[in-house]
Amino acid sequence: MAKTKTKYVCQSCGYESPRWMGRCPGCSNWNTLVEEIERKTKTNRPSTGLTSRKPIKITSIESQEEPRILTSLKEFNRVLGGGIVHGSLVLIGGDPGIGKSTLLLQISSQLAEQQLPVLYISGEESTRQTKLRADRLNVSSDLLYVLAETNLFDIANHIEELKPSLVIVDSIQTIYKDEVTSAPGSVSQVRECTSELMRIAKTNHIPIFIVGHVTKEGAIAGPRVLEHMVDTVLYFEGERHHTYRILRSVKNRFGSTNEMGIFEMKEEGLKEVMNPSEIFLEERSKGAAGSTVVASMEGTRPVLVEIQALISPTSFGNPRRMATGVDYNRIPLLMAVLEKRVGLMLQNQDAYVKVAGGVKLDEPAIDLAISVSIASSFRNQPTRPDDIFIGEVGLTGEVRRVSRIEQRVQEAAKLGFKRVICPQKNIDGWTLPETIEIIGVNTVQEALNIGLHR
Repeated sequence: MAKTKTKYVCQSCGYESPRWMGRCPGCSNWNTLVEEIERKTKTNRPSTGLTSRKPIKITSIESQEEPRILTSLKEFNRVLGGGIVHGSLVLIGGDPGIGKSTLLLQISSQLAEQQLPVLYISGEESTRQTKLRADRLNVSSDLLYVLAETNLFDIANHIEELKPSLVIVDSIQTIYKDEVTSAPGSVSQVRECTSELMRIAKTNHIPIFIVGHVTKEGAIAGPRVLEHMVDTVLYFEGERHHTYRILRSVKNRFGSTNEMGIFEMKEEGLKEVMNPSEIFLEERSKGAAGSTVVASMEGTRPVLVEIQALISPTSFGNPRRMATGVDYNRIPLLMAVLEKRVGLMLQNQDAYVKVAGGVKLDEPAIDLAISVSIASSFRNQPTRPDDIFIGEVGLTGEVRRVSRIEQRVQEAAKLGFKRVICPQKNIDGWTLPETIEIIGVNTVQEALNIGLHR
């Protein structure tokens, strides 16, 4: 007879405790431990003996490149590393209403038009509600099957019977397994259902996309183990009141991480943006102090983004420092370098730094552009509208080399920029283009002398 055991599981990190506690020792969150009943059954399988699978030498395994499933959205294919891999488990997270279901329904329609059967499992909507959204997106295909089901056992039977080329589960928080006594959406249910879907994907060689809800902090709901179990983790970002959406890859076992795809939300669905640099720079003010352009690498793609800074005298005892789109701790660091190495008195100034367009940048190559923006706003001296600033800034005021300078310069030349101010160490070792001027600098002071108008 099965034995029952009561335990308390944290809904944020998955920490298990035999008794209830107000604060989770794992993640230090309050009131996140929920009582669950765990059933343990005895198994007659011996602990030792021969298994069905034996270890083999890696040299005896034939290496072959399997073809991927390509969609009509090239941006989506590039974020995944070249297309959908057979037997992969992909997790897509994002804020409510951002467009996750719209994107997956469009992909389902595109694959169904390629004569590939697709099973769309909706645990939050009925089949009629899914049909209403499909009509709005002009989605209609005989090979697109819709299933409104939340029981994992029935879902597995339908997958085994239909044998589709792609399975979409929207969302994982609504699916439950009978053997787990906790409610759907709990840590135990999400973990067990994801593990079962992973087994189905690997054994049947079927790619499965699962949608995950996000918490108030922006992380995927449930324990971090959910992201470790899947092959690829995609985040759908963007403001609900703006039309542009960013699909970002934060984990990918079959491609490059930190890839980014840009989409535009329209009435008929999501449309891919092939040249995002033009989108980010189309509303830039010419001749405004505190505005610079940087060439940032998002995965394998160079993207030109405008960085804006506003420096104003503070009216408080402690000056304010605010950052949008960049790390907050980077702003006080760069301001300290400007004050110590350049001589700008910024200790009594409020500083506001923003990356225009809603994109988030986290690479060190944007340091020089941020520093020039702050100095430009403080001195009220604008930069040339056709200048690009690239470089990492050290604590001694030096400008350090960055990676992939060739791709950054080519993107700047393609959009009509005339000068690139970059580290001196990056000039050697490659052929400089003739259509754009490359200026090497060693310190931030040199970059300010070249970039700011007198």
